[in-house]
Amino acid sequence: MSINMTTPAQWDAVKQPKHYKKTEDAIECIDAIKSSMDTDQWRGYLKGNVQKYVWRYENHPNGKVQSLEKAKVYLQWLIEAES
Repeated sequence: MSINMTTPAQWDAVKQPKHYKKTEDAIECIDAIKSSMDTDQWRGYLKGNVQKYVWRYENHPNGKVQSLEKAKVYLQWLIEAES
Protein backbone atom coordinates (compact mmCIF):
# COMPACT_ATOMS: atom_id res chain seq x y z
CA MET A 1 0.00 0.00 0.00
CA SER A 2 1.33 3.42 -0.91
CA ILE A 3 2.16 5.86 1.86
CA ASN A 4 -0.51 8.29 0.70
CA MET A 5 -3.22 5.64 0.27
CA THR A 6 -3.61 4.81 3.98
CA THR A 7 -6.56 6.46 5.72
CA PRO A 8 -7.05 7.01 9.47
CA ALA A 9 -9.44 4.04 9.53
CA GLN A 10 -6.59 1.82 8.31
CA TRP A 11 -3.98 2.98 10.84
CA ASP A 12 -2.35 0.18 12.71
CA ALA A 13 0.98 -0.69 14.31
CA VAL A 14 2.40 -1.74 10.93
CA LYS A 15 1.04 0.44 8.14
CA GLN A 16 0.52 3.71 9.95
CA PRO A 17 1.03 3.84 13.71
CA LYS A 18 -1.02 6.61 15.31
CA HIS A 19 1.95 7.78 17.38
CA TYR A 20 3.66 9.03 14.20
CA LYS A 21 0.98 11.64 13.59
CA LYS A 22 0.34 14.29 16.22
CA THR A 23 -3.25 15.00 15.20
CA GLU A 24 -5.57 13.48 12.62
CA ASP A 25 -5.04 16.38 10.19
CA ALA A 26 -1.27 16.72 10.77
CA ILE A 27 1.39 15.66 8.31
CA GLU A 28 2.43 12.03 8.62
CA CYS A 29 5.98 11.60 9.95
CA ILE A 30 7.03 9.42 6.98
CA ASP A 31 5.91 12.15 4.57
CA ALA A 32 8.07 14.71 6.41
CA ILE A 33 11.04 12.36 6.28
CA LYS A 34 10.53 11.69 2.56
CA SER A 35 10.23 15.39 1.74
CA SER A 36 13.54 16.10 3.49
CA MET A 37 15.48 13.71 1.25
CA ASP A 38 16.45 13.41 -2.36
CA THR A 39 15.58 10.21 -4.26
CA ASP A 40 18.80 8.36 -3.43
CA GLN A 41 18.59 9.27 0.25
CA TRP A 42 14.94 8.12 0.37
CA ARG A 43 15.83 4.77 -1.21
CA GLY A 44 18.67 4.32 1.28
CA TYR A 45 16.35 5.13 4.17
CA LEU A 46 13.83 2.56 2.96
CA LYS A 47 16.50 -0.09 2.40
CA GLY A 48 17.90 0.50 5.89
CA ASN A 49 14.47 0.07 7.46
CA VAL A 50 13.87 -3.18 5.57
CA GLN A 51 17.19 -4.45 6.90
CA LYS A 52 16.44 -3.25 10.45
CA TYR A 53 13.08 -5.00 10.69
CA VAL A 54 14.36 -8.25 9.18
CA TRP A 55 17.43 -8.14 11.46
CA ARG A 56 15.45 -7.82 14.68
CA TYR A 57 12.35 -9.85 13.92
CA GLU A 58 13.32 -13.00 15.81
CA ASN A 59 13.90 -11.19 19.11
CA HIS A 60 11.60 -8.17 19.01
CA PRO A 61 9.13 -7.95 21.93
CA ASN A 62 6.23 -7.08 19.58
CA GLY A 63 6.69 -10.39 17.83
CA LYS A 64 8.14 -11.80 14.69
CA VAL A 65 5.16 -11.18 12.45
CA GLN A 66 4.86 -7.46 13.24
CA SER A 67 8.52 -6.84 12.43
CA LEU A 68 8.22 -8.80 9.18
CA GLU A 69 5.07 -6.90 8.25
CA LYS A 70 6.89 -3.61 8.83
CA ALA A 71 9.77 -4.83 6.66
CA LYS A 72 7.20 -5.66 3.98
CA VAL A 73 5.75 -2.13 4.07
CA TYR A 74 9.19 -0.54 3.67
CA LEU A 75 10.07 -3.02 0.93
CA GLN A 76 6.88 -2.12 -0.95
CA TRP A 77 7.73 1.57 -0.68
CA LEU A 78 11.25 0.81 -1.97
CA ILE A 79 9.77 -1.07 -4.93
CA GLU A 80 7.54 1.94 -5.64
CA ALA A 81 10.55 4.28 -5.39
CA GLU A 82 12.36 2.18 -8.01
CA SER A 83 9.39 2.16 -10.40
